[in-house]
Amino acid sequence: MSSLRIVSYNVNGIRAAMKKGLVDWIKTNPADIICIQETKASKDNVAHEEITCLGYHDYWFSAQKKGYSGVAVFTKILPDHVVYGTGHQVSDEEGRVVQMDFGDIRLINAYFPSGTSGEERQGFKYKWLDEFFIYLAELKKSHPKLILCGDYNIAHREIDIHDPKGNKNSSGFLPAERAWMDSFLESGWTDSFRKLNSEPHRYSWWSQRFPSVRLNNKGWRIDYINVTNNLAGKILKADIYPDVKQSDHCPVYLELKK
Repeated sequence: MSSLRIVSYNVNGIRAAMKKGLVDWIKTNPADIICIQETKASKDNVAHEEITCLGYHDYWFSAQKKGYSGVAVFTKILPDHVVYGTGHQVSDEEGRVVQMDFGDIRLINAYFPSGTSGEERQGFKYKWLDEFFIYLAELKKSHPKLILCGDYNIAHREIDIHDPKGNKNSSGFLPAERAWMDSFLESGWTDSFRKLNSEPHRYSWWSQRFPSVRLNNKGWRIDYINVTNNLAGKILKADIYPDVKQSDHCPVYLELKK
Protein backbone atom coordinates (compact mmCIF):
# COMPACT_ATOMS: atom_id res chain seq x y z
CA MET A 1 0.00 0.00 0.00
CA SER A 2 1.52 3.30 -1.06
CA SER A 3 1.14 6.41 1.05
CA LEU A 4 1.94 10.11 0.98
CA ARG A 5 4.07 11.35 3.88
CA ILE A 6 3.92 15.05 4.68
CA VAL A 7 5.70 17.15 7.28
CA SER A 8 4.90 20.74 8.19
CA TYR A 9 7.53 22.71 10.10
CA ASN A 10 7.86 26.37 11.08
CA VAL A 11 11.66 26.64 11.22
CA ASN A 12 11.81 30.23 12.55
CA GLY A 13 14.52 31.14 10.05
CA ILE A 14 15.80 28.40 7.76
CA ARG A 15 19.44 29.48 7.88
CA ALA A 16 19.42 29.37 11.69
CA ALA A 17 17.65 25.99 11.60
CA MET A 18 20.25 24.60 9.19
CA LYS A 19 22.97 25.59 11.66
CA LYS A 20 21.08 23.61 14.30
CA GLY A 21 20.92 20.36 12.33
CA LEU A 22 17.91 20.75 10.01
CA VAL A 23 19.69 19.07 7.09
CA ASP A 24 20.79 16.14 9.27
CA TRP A 25 17.16 15.65 10.27
CA ILE A 26 16.03 15.79 6.63
CA LYS A 27 18.63 13.12 5.86
CA THR A 28 16.60 10.73 8.05
CA ASN A 29 13.90 10.85 5.31
CA PRO A 30 11.06 12.10 7.55
CA ALA A 31 8.64 12.67 4.65
CA ASP A 32 8.09 12.75 0.90
CA ILE A 33 7.00 16.39 1.14
CA ILE A 34 8.35 18.88 3.68
CA CYS A 35 6.41 22.14 4.01
CA ILE A 36 8.40 24.91 5.66
CA GLN A 37 7.09 28.17 7.13
CA GLU A 38 8.93 31.29 8.28
CA THR A 39 11.98 30.78 6.08
CA LYS A 40 13.04 34.42 6.70
CA ALA A 41 15.11 34.10 3.53
CA SER A 42 15.01 33.85 -0.24
CA LYS A 43 16.29 30.84 -2.14
CA ASP A 44 19.38 32.63 -3.43
CA ASN A 45 20.76 33.31 0.05
CA VAL A 46 20.28 29.80 1.42
CA ALA A 47 22.55 26.80 0.80
CA HIS A 48 19.51 24.98 -0.59
CA GLU A 49 21.64 22.50 -2.56
CA GLU A 50 22.33 20.78 0.78
CA ILE A 51 18.65 19.79 0.69
CA THR A 52 18.12 19.30 -3.06
CA CYS A 53 21.08 16.91 -3.21
CA LEU A 54 19.03 14.61 -0.97
CA GLY A 55 16.50 14.14 -3.78
CA TYR A 56 14.11 17.03 -3.09
CA HIS A 57 12.77 19.54 -5.57
CA ASP A 58 12.49 22.93 -3.88
CA TYR A 59 9.91 25.70 -4.30
CA TRP A 60 10.22 29.03 -2.49
CA PHE A 61 7.81 31.91 -1.99
CA SER A 62 9.58 34.60 0.00
CA ALA A 63 8.45 37.89 1.47
CA GLN A 64 9.44 41.11 -0.25
CA LYS A 65 10.74 42.32 3.12
CA LYS A 66 14.11 40.70 3.83
CA GLY A 67 14.43 38.35 6.79
CA TYR A 68 10.67 38.04 7.24
CA SER A 69 7.97 35.38 6.82
CA GLY A 70 8.21 33.21 3.69
CA VAL A 71 7.32 29.61 2.85
CA ALA A 72 9.04 26.78 0.98
CA VAL A 73 8.31 23.20 -0.03
CA PHE A 74 10.86 20.42 -0.46
CA THR A 75 9.33 17.47 -2.28
CA LYS A 76 10.61 14.18 -3.65
CA ILE A 77 7.46 13.94 -5.76
CA LEU A 78 7.41 16.34 -8.70
CA PRO A 79 4.22 18.45 -8.49
CA ASP A 80 1.97 18.70 -11.53
CA HIS A 81 1.38 22.40 -10.95
CA VAL A 82 2.63 25.11 -8.56
CA VAL A 83 0.75 28.27 -7.52
CA TYR A 84 2.51 31.06 -5.66
CA GLY A 85 0.22 33.06 -3.39
CA THR A 86 -3.54 33.51 -3.33
CA GLY A 87 -3.93 36.80 -5.18
CA HIS A 88 -4.38 38.77 -1.94
CA GLN A 89 -1.77 41.51 -2.29
CA VAL A 90 -0.49 42.02 1.26
CA SER A 91 -0.49 38.28 1.97
CA ASP A 92 1.46 37.60 -1.22
CA GLU A 93 3.93 40.40 -0.49
CA GLU A 94 4.60 38.63 2.82
CA GLY A 95 5.14 35.24 1.11
CA ARG A 96 2.48 33.40 3.10
CA VAL A 97 1.04 30.70 0.80
CA VAL A 98 2.41 28.30 -1.80
CA GLN A 99 0.25 25.57 -3.38
CA MET A 100 0.92 22.54 -5.50
CA ASP A 101 -1.04 19.77 -7.18
CA PHE A 102 -0.19 16.09 -6.82
CA GLY A 103 -2.69 14.27 -9.01
CA ASP A 104 -6.16 15.23 -7.81
CA ILE A 105 -4.89 16.58 -4.46
CA ARG A 106 -4.01 20.25 -3.94
CA LEU A 107 -1.50 20.78 -1.12
CA ILE A 108 -1.46 24.24 0.46
CA ASN A 109 1.44 25.36 2.63
CA ALA A 110 0.44 28.45 4.62
CA TYR A 111 2.01 30.69 7.23
CA PHE A 112 -0.92 32.37 8.96
CA PRO A 113 -0.21 35.85 10.38
CA SER A 114 0.53 36.38 14.05
CA GLY A 115 -1.25 39.09 16.00
CA THR A 116 1.13 39.18 18.94
CA SER A 117 2.85 42.46 17.99
CA GLY A 118 -0.22 44.61 18.56
CA GLU A 119 -3.71 45.65 17.50
CA GLU A 120 -2.75 46.55 13.93
CA ARG A 121 -1.41 43.08 13.16
CA GLN A 122 -4.25 41.43 15.06
CA GLY A 123 -6.63 43.33 12.81
CA PHE A 124 -4.66 42.20 9.76
CA LYS A 125 -4.81 38.63 11.05
CA TYR A 126 -8.62 38.74 11.26
CA LYS A 127 -8.84 40.22 7.74
CA TRP A 128 -6.44 37.57 6.44
CA LEU A 129 -8.44 34.77 8.07
CA ASP A 130 -11.70 36.03 6.55
CA GLU A 131 -10.16 36.37 3.08
CA PHE A 132 -8.53 32.95 3.31
CA PHE A 133 -11.75 31.29 4.44
CA ILE A 134 -13.52 32.62 1.32
CA TYR A 135 -10.56 31.70 -0.87
CA LEU A 136 -10.57 28.09 0.38
CA ALA A 137 -14.34 27.75 -0.10
CA GLU A 138 -13.97 28.91 -3.71
CA LEU A 139 -10.91 26.72 -4.32
CA LYS A 140 -12.78 23.67 -3.07
CA LYS A 141 -15.18 23.97 -6.02
CA SER A 142 -12.39 23.30 -8.53
CA HIS A 143 -10.10 21.28 -6.23
CA PRO A 144 -12.32 19.28 -3.85
CA LYS A 145 -9.41 17.33 -2.30
CA LEU A 146 -7.32 19.75 -0.26
CA ILE A 147 -4.57 19.46 2.34
CA LEU A 148 -3.85 22.63 4.31
CA CYS A 149 -0.69 22.49 6.34
CA GLY A 150 1.20 25.15 8.19
CA ASP A 151 1.52 27.37 11.19
CA TYR A 152 -2.05 28.56 11.81
CA ASN A 153 -1.01 30.69 14.81
CA ILE A 154 -4.21 29.54 16.56
CA ALA A 155 -4.62 27.00 19.35
CA HIS A 156 -8.11 25.68 18.71
CA ARG A 157 -9.35 24.21 21.99
CA GLU A 158 -8.36 24.16 25.65
CA ILE A 159 -6.69 20.77 25.10
CA ASP A 160 -4.39 22.48 22.60
CA ILE A 161 -2.77 24.90 25.07
CA HIS A 162 -1.02 24.38 28.41
CA ASP A 163 -2.76 27.27 30.25
CA PRO A 164 -6.13 28.07 28.68
CA LYS A 165 -7.32 30.29 31.51
CA GLY A 166 -4.13 32.32 31.68
CA ASN A 167 -4.09 32.78 27.89
CA LYS A 168 -7.75 33.61 27.29
CA ASN A 169 -6.73 37.16 26.28
CA SER A 170 -3.62 36.13 24.34
CA SER A 171 -3.40 36.41 20.56
CA GLY A 172 -3.59 32.89 19.18
CA PHE A 173 -6.22 31.83 21.69
CA LEU A 174 -8.73 34.68 21.45
CA PRO A 175 -12.43 33.76 21.20
CA ALA A 176 -12.72 35.14 17.66
CA GLU A 177 -9.70 33.14 16.48
CA ARG A 178 -11.00 29.95 18.04
CA ALA A 179 -14.41 30.63 16.49
CA TRP A 180 -12.71 30.93 13.10
CA MET A 181 -11.23 27.46 13.63
CA ASP A 182 -14.68 26.15 14.54
CA SER A 183 -16.15 27.60 11.34
CA PHE A 184 -13.23 26.37 9.25
CA LEU A 185 -13.55 22.77 10.45
CA GLU A 186 -17.34 22.86 10.23
CA SER A 187 -17.05 23.95 6.59
CA GLY A 188 -15.76 20.50 5.61
CA TRP A 189 -12.32 20.03 7.11
CA THR A 190 -10.83 17.40 9.44
CA ASP A 191 -8.15 18.07 12.06
CA SER A 192 -5.96 15.12 11.10
CA PHE A 193 -4.04 15.00 14.39
CA ARG A 194 -7.16 15.08 16.56
CA LYS A 195 -8.85 12.45 14.43
CA LEU A 196 -6.29 9.93 15.67
CA ASN A 197 -4.99 11.50 18.89
CA SER A 198 -7.24 12.56 21.75
CA GLU A 199 -4.64 12.91 24.48
CA PRO A 200 -3.72 16.29 26.04
CA HIS A 201 -0.29 17.92 26.36
CA ARG A 202 0.60 17.49 22.69
CA TYR A 203 2.03 20.77 21.50
CA SER A 204 3.98 22.13 18.50
CA TRP A 205 5.23 25.51 19.78
CA TRP A 206 6.85 26.77 22.97
CA SER A 207 7.72 30.35 23.85
CA GLN A 208 11.45 31.09 23.70
CA ARG A 209 11.26 33.72 26.44
CA PHE A 210 11.94 31.17 29.14
CA PRO A 211 14.06 28.05 28.41
CA SER A 212 12.11 26.07 31.01
CA VAL A 213 8.90 26.42 28.97
CA ARG A 214 9.83 23.69 26.48
CA LEU A 215 11.56 21.64 29.11
CA ASN A 216 8.31 21.60 31.11
CA ASN A 217 6.16 21.22 27.95
CA LYS A 218 4.21 24.45 28.50
CA GLY A 219 3.27 24.70 24.85
CA TRP A 220 0.60 25.42 22.29
CA ARG A 221 -0.60 23.30 19.36
CA ILE A 222 -0.73 25.85 16.56
CA ASP A 223 0.73 23.81 13.66
CA TYR A 224 -1.64 21.61 11.67
CA ILE A 225 -2.01 19.40 8.63
CA ASN A 226 -5.75 19.43 8.02
CA VAL A 227 -7.58 17.75 5.16
CA THR A 228 -10.94 18.09 3.50
CA ASN A 229 -13.43 15.56 4.84
CA ASN A 230 -13.28 13.53 1.62
CA LEU A 231 -9.65 12.63 2.54
CA ALA A 232 -10.29 11.93 6.24
CA GLY A 233 -10.79 8.21 5.64
CA LYS A 234 -7.32 8.01 4.08
CA ILE A 235 -5.46 9.24 7.18
CA LEU A 236 -3.05 6.49 8.25
CA LYS A 237 -0.98 8.38 10.81
CA ALA A 238 -0.76 11.86 12.31
CA ASP A 239 1.89 12.88 14.81
CA ILE A 240 3.88 15.69 16.41
CA TYR A 241 7.66 15.49 16.83
CA PRO A 242 8.64 17.55 19.92
CA ASP A 243 12.11 15.99 20.06
CA VAL A 244 13.10 17.70 16.78
CA LYS A 245 14.49 20.99 18.04
CA GLN A 246 15.84 23.34 15.36
CA SER A 247 13.11 25.88 16.09
CA ASP A 248 10.68 27.13 18.74
CA HIS A 249 8.16 25.01 16.78
CA CYS A 250 8.48 21.32 16.03
CA PRO A 251 7.41 19.35 12.94
CA VAL A 252 3.94 17.87 12.57
CA TYR A 253 3.33 14.81 10.41
CA LEU A 254 0.60 13.25 8.29
CA GLU A 255 0.63 9.98 6.40
CA LEU A 256 -2.16 9.62 3.89
CA LYS A 257 -3.17 6.54 1.92
CA LYS A 258 -2.83 7.28 -1.80
